[in-house]
Amino acid sequence: MHFSGRVPSDLAPNRLAAGLEALRRAGVPLLDLTVSNPTRAGLAYPDGLLARLADAGGLVYEPAPFGLPDARAAVSADFARRGLTVPPDRIVLTASTSEAYSLLFKLLCDPGDRVLVPRPSYPLFEHLSRLDAVRVEPYDLEYHGVWTIDLGSVERAAGEGTRAVLLVSPNNPTGSCLKRDELDALAGLCEARGLALIGDEVFADYPLDPDPGGAAGVLAQDRALTFGLGGLSKSVGLPQLKLGWIGVGGPPPLVAGALARLEVICDTYLSVATPVQRAAADLLARGAAVRQRIQDRIAVNYSALHELTSAHPSCRVLRAEGGWYAVVQVPATRSEEALVLDLLNRQHVVVHPGYYFDFPREAFLIVSLLPAPQPFAEAVGRLLVEAEASAA
Repeated sequence: MHFSGRVPSDLAPNRLAAGLEALRRAGVPLLDLTVSNPTRAGLAYPDGLLARLADAGGLVYEPAPFGLPDARAAVSADFARRGLTVPPDRIVLTASTSEAYSLLFKLLCDPGDRVLVPRPSYPLFEHLSRLDAVRVEPYDLEYHGVWTIDLGSVERAAGEGTRAVLLVSPNNPTGSCLKRDELDALAGLCEARGLALIGDEVFADYPLDPDPGGAAGVLAQDRALTFGLGGLSKSVGLPQLKLGWIGVGGPPPLVAGALARLEVICDTYLSVATPVQRAAADLLARGAAVRQRIQDRIAVNYSALHELTSAHPSCRVLRAEGGWYAVVQVPATRSEEALVLDLLNRQHVVVHPGYYFDFPREAFLIVSLLPAPQPFAEAVGRLLVEAEASAA
């Protein structure tokens, strides 16, 4: 039987996943520093937050390729909350950010074309692009006390067949935010070479640095055809409701051409459910309370991470400017894989190694800032002791 090469041929779990599953089957209590689901992080959600999903309007199906007008207006208002002007007619609703990427790859790329993605960054991009027969080409983020984009690596990577530059701000997992001068440089590059700029800003509501020098967002410029991505998953901590969006900006002729083609693509799938669109305005308004609880949680844990790490001189926390992940550099006395397996089997702590995110060298561990503070602090304490165990 032939299966598409767009899907990996080797579906066996890696050693960390296999070991984790074995411990879970055995009922071993674990401290999980990979938590990415806010609904499983012990956060309190407002009573009745989902009540609008039962609105009778959800019983009427009104297919709209870009989403219902009221829902798009609600997302436009949410962009305005962040200081960005994105009219409702430039907003496209999607079922998720992952789907938004797929729609944009279909819009911009022919099979075999390339998109540029940051390194280090979330490994999902490789899978998403492969499913649409698109190739990824990395450009580098560099750390010198603060993360910055290596703009020279972007220019070198933007060769024949490149169609878009993808950036994530705040980045997962580095927590780096796009700077205004970086945005200007990338917009100029995209304008000159006829590339689109795709900005994933799902973590934009969660600053960790009071003055990161970040840009307002990719849609703060209009020189290049630009797509700004967001969704309920992160902005109000509701990944199960499956509502994302694309804001479209840039020169009007390019925006018009992109929207006309996106309408054809979106009309083919019509993937966004009516009830969540009907409830969008209420969810975005009342979800502010959830957003604040997430912000409070990650601020407490980020501070605790710095305090705990300060007692372990061979380890350090790399500066993050936003998002809900942090990077801990530890002694490279064993491979990252060996370290995370030792943490799992000896300390019962689950953590991701840096190579999952394409860090160019060892040894880095990625921790989520979402867990409840007490188990977070206990897990980090065990992590630091284990990381230093063979460093002396």
